[in-house]
Amino acid sequence: MDIYLLIITVIAIGIVILGVSWWKWHAYISLSVATLFLAIFAGMDWAKITTSFETGVGGVLGHLVGILALGTILGKMMSTSGAGMQIAHFFVKKFGTKRLPWSMFFSGLIIGIPVFFEVGLVILLPIVLSIQKTVKKNILLLGLPVLAGLSIVHGILPPHPGAMTAIGIYHAEVGPVLLYALCFALPAGIIAGPLFAKYISKRIIPENEPELIRPDVQLNRDKLPSVPISFLIIFLPIILMLLSMLENFISMPKVVNQVLSFIGSPLVALLISVFAAYFFLGHRLGASGKLIKDLTEESMKPLASIILIIGAGGAFKQVLTDAGVADAIANLAVHMHLSPIVMSFVIAGLIRVATGSATVALTTAAGIVAPIVENMTGVNMSLLVIATGAGSLMLSHVNDGGFWLVKEYLGLSVKETFKTWTVLETLLSFVVFIIVLIVDIFV
Repeated sequence: MDIYLLIITVIAIGIVILGVSWWKWHAYISLSVATLFLAIFAGMDWAKITTSFETGVGGVLGHLVGILALGTILGKMMSTSGAGMQIAHFFVKKFGTKRLPWSMFFSGLIIGIPVFFEVGLVILLPIVLSIQKTVKKNILLLGLPVLAGLSIVHGILPPHPGAMTAIGIYHAEVGPVLLYALCFALPAGIIAGPLFAKYISKRIIPENEPELIRPDVQLNRDKLPSVPISFLIIFLPIILMLLSMLENFISMPKVVNQVLSFIGSPLVALLISVFAAYFFLGHRLGASGKLIKDLTEESMKPLASIILIIGAGGAFKQVLTDAGVADAIANLAVHMHLSPIVMSFVIAGLIRVATGSATVALTTAAGIVAPIVENMTGVNMSLLVIATGAGSLMLSHVNDGGFWLVKEYLGLSVKETFKTWTVLETLLSFVVFIIVLIVDIFV
C-alpha cells in the first residue's frame, strides 16, 4: 500500500507539472485536478475529499493572505514613492554593483531571524526589484541570495517554530542548537545564495516581468523620501516584531508583554507599517487620499492569482497528509535502519517532498525519530535537530506555497522556478547535512 501511495503521488505531481507547462492550464486548475486525482485514487472517503480540500486552502491562506496583502501594499508604496529607489541607490553606492549579491544575502539572513520566510520575502523582494531596475542586472543575481538567507534561518535557526518544536521533541538545548545553526547557516547560505546565483544567472534569464510589484512609476519625481525615512518604513515591521521578543530578555508587566506581542505579530506589524507608509511616503509627498486608495487597490489586483495558487497548493498538501502519504514515506524510511542523524534527514526530506511544508516535515520527522533515539547513547541532540531541519528544506516543488510565491515575485516560469528555487533549497539542505556529518565525527 505504501508503494502504491508513492506512485499515485508521483503521478499527481506529474499532472501539476504537465498541466502548467504542456497543457497550458492555470496553476490553480492544475493543482486542483491533481489534488482530486490523488484523493480519489488514494482511496479517501468521498465525503472527506472536499472537506480536506477546504481545510488545506484555509490552513495556508489563513496565515498568509493578510501578510501577502499588506506586504504588497507596503511594497507598492515603497516603489511608487521612490523609497525603494532611494534604498537601491544607497546599496549600490555603499557596496558597489559587484558586492550587491552578498549584501542581499546578509540582508535576508539578518531580517529572516525574527520573521517568517513569507514575511521577509514580501518585505525584501520589492527592494530587490528596485535595485535590479537601477543596476540592470539579472533579477536572479540579487533575488536568490535574499531567498537563501531567509530560507536557511527559517529552516534550522531558533526561534523559528519548526526548530523550536524539534528542540522540545528531542529534549535538546536551545543554546547549542543556536550556536551550531548560526555556524552552519553561513557556509550553506553563501553556497546556495551568492555563489549559486552567480552561476545560474549566466544560464537563465527569466521570461516574464514580476507582476506583484512594478517599481517603475513614482508619485512625485521632484520630491523623494529621504534615505532614513525609506529605511525606517522597510525596517518598521522588523522592529515591531523584535519588540514582541523583549519579554524573553526583560521582565515587564503582563499588560506590556501582551501589547508588545500584539503589535509584534506579523499581521499587525505590517498593518502599522502600511499606515506609516501612507503618511511618510504618501501624504508627506503630496499624495491625496484618493491616490493612495487607488494605489492600494492597484497593488491588490495581481494577488488574486497567487492567492488561488497558494490555496490550491495548501489543499494538495492537506490531501497528501490525509491520504496517508507522509506516514507511508516515514514507514519506508524507518525500515532502512539508518543512523539517527541520517534517518532524521531522510525522513524530514521525504515528508517535505510529500507535504510541501518545511515546518510540518521538521516536526513530523522529529516525532518519528525521537522515540527511536530515546534509549540510544552518543547521539548529539543539537546536531539531530539541525539535521532534521536540513532535511525539511530539500526539493521544494509544486505543493509548497513558497515555490509559487518565488515564481510570481521573480517573474519565473514553472521550469525556471525548478531550476533556481528548487535547486537553491536542495543545496541549502545538503550543504548543512554534510557539515553536520563532519562535525558529528569530532564532537
